[in-house]
Amino acid sequence: MVEVGAGLGSLTVALAASGARVLAIELDRRLSPVLRDSVEPLGVRVLQADAMRCDWEKVLASSLEWVLVANLPYNIAVPLLLDLLTSVPRISRMLVMVQREVGERLAAVPGDAAYGAVSVRVAYFAEASLVGRVPASVFLPRPSVESVLVRLGRLDAPAVDPADASFEEIDRLVRAGFATRRKMLRRSLAGLVTTEAFDQAGVAPTARAEELSVSDFGRLARAAAVARG
Repeated sequence: MVEVGAGLGSLTVALAASGARVLAIELDRRLSPVLRDSVEPLGVRVLQADAMRCDWEKVLASSLEWVLVANLPYNIAVPLLLDLLTSVPRISRMLVMVQREVGERLAAVPGDAAYGAVSVRVAYFAEASLVGRVPASVFLPRPSVESVLVRLGRLDAPAVDPADASFEEIDRLVRAGFATRRKMLRRSLAGLVTTEAFDQAGVAPTARAEELSVSDFGRLARAAAVARG
């Protein structure tokens, strides 16, 4: 297991006690010595580093498969998780605590109020679900937001076959579609998807981005590429 933001090691100790081989990452130079004193005797490896700048291939070289656990602050939760899903296939599963609004976006499906571009990107790589709610009352000091636990399990293969449409091709349509999410796709994707491509993909040009699954965006990206020749 790799834990991001280990702090003083309360969760780290529990992970080690479960029998897991644990790598604990902590950014704060002031906390790292205390963390080492607490958990290195238990066999935990401690790395003082910024998870947003890690050379993950090097950091995780000791094993082919990892599970990540983390309590992630709002400002890094989405970019870190998307980076790990996109670039670090050694991490096969994640269990993270995040602000409720962030967690709902990560796990949302078409039709959910929280569904958006982040939801589609996550769904390309993983199955995400909310597995617990953490009320503000359990924290001291009490924050002004609620938190949730989100489980992400990496798919054996991307939700859309890269031979049909790459993540980059899909993401270009996702970005454009959700940039003006209330507009019909024929307007938000104008210049990217032709009328013929909509027909070929079986997607109504009058639909909105929030109605499309990752598979729908994949078909649109494929049809648009074919139309471009």
